[in-house]
Amino acid sequence: MGLSTMPTAETALPGRDTSMPVVTEHHVNERSIVPPYPSGHEEIVLGLGCFWGAERLFWQTPGVWVTAVGYAGGLTPNPTYKEVCSGRTGHAEVVRVVFDPTVIGLPELLRIFWESHDPTQGMRQGNDVGTQYRSVIYYTDAHQLEKIKASALEYERALDQAGVGKVTTEIKPLETFYFAETDHQQYLSKNPAGYCGLKGTGVSCPIA
Repeated sequence: MGLSTMPTAETALPGRDTSMPVVTEHHVNERSIVPPYPSGHEEIVLGLGCFWGAERLFWQTPGVWVTAVGYAGGLTPNPTYKEVCSGRTGHAEVVRVVFDPTVIGLPELLRIFWESHDPTQGMRQGNDVGTQYRSVIYYTDAHQLEKIKASALEYERALDQAGVGKVTTEIKPLETFYFAETDHQQYLSKNPAGYCGLKGTGVSCPIA
């Protein structure tokens, strides 16, 4: 079970210089999970608890070109799954979502994000406890930030009206996305009966 406090530069695991080898073909749609992506497509990196169920949620969404799971927001370079789960890397389990904005907009993707987990829980998601399960949005282009802030504000208002709580989602520019091991890529396509911890609050999200 991961720790519930973020590590510091002194306490974080050292990691490694070499990146994680991954099979580049998406198990479901056979597109490349590594860049370059099609011209005109956008990318957003989202964390909403265990990344197995989160990735399936988005690869099933019309307008999403490809997805990949990985680690972001921490200190340890090129971490392993075991290291992230130790709570000593600072990374969140995340999904890279590459989408066609002419088919689905960022506000619509964010509505799926908000409604599919509980963004008020801090360093946990349900029974999954630890910094790696925190709610995060890492944007890849500054123009995305205004839409993200507006969406977060609208959903927090909806949560307040429902008496659920305050949004604790971490919103930052993406620094580095580290691919998770191949076994974790599209995990629930390879293991249909595998664990999925997604559970929303039941509060609908207005589109900002």
